[in-house]
Amino acid sequence: MFAEYGLTERLTLQFKGDWQDGRDAFVDYEGRGPLELGVTWQAWRKPQAAISLYAGYAAGGEGRNAGYATPGVGEHDLEVRVSLGASFNGSGRWRLGRSFVELQAARRMRDGLPDETRADLTLGRHLGSRWMVLNQIYSGATDDGGARWAQTETSIVRTFGPWRVQAGWRTPLAGRKTPASRGPIIALWRSF
Repeated sequence: MFAEYGLTERLTLQFKGDWQDGRDAFVDYEGRGPLELGVTWQAWRKPQAAISLYAGYAAGGEGRNAGYATPGVGEHDLEVRVSLGASFNGSGRWRLGRSFVELQAARRMRDGLPDETRADLTLGRHLGSRWMVLNQIYSGATDDGGARWAQTETSIVRTFGPWRVQAGWRTPLAGRKTPASRGPIIALWRSF
């Protein structure tokens, strides 16, 4: 579950939580994943571009797995993130249609685990007023040189009034010492 609520025009409260069920060579895990609470501040904005800064705190999950913590999550983690987004209206030299790009860079300080550096890239294009296609790439590495990952997620989004339905597929591109997360993704979004 992911929720955002605008406190002001430039400050947004953000919450993330999930239920996890998986296994790897070391751990079978089922239970509540980490809960994360943070704030995003819109530091700069022009009509077709924006930069925001995020700071958040995550508490580790509570699942059934023979005494292990949530895989990949410390007991108390802190994250800082910078995001740059730009939209294009289809005019000019590149004629990209109603499209957008977002680049995020993050640093996650993990309690009891190696810290992480992450980078995410999202490319999107509106197809008419009700359809949108997205291609997202998530990547990162731990400071100890152990885990490294890159995965892509391609999806299509359909709008129904204030609701959006997203469906797509996630595929690992590369990885070392990290779960191979592959399969369908389905999301339901509500604007309010």
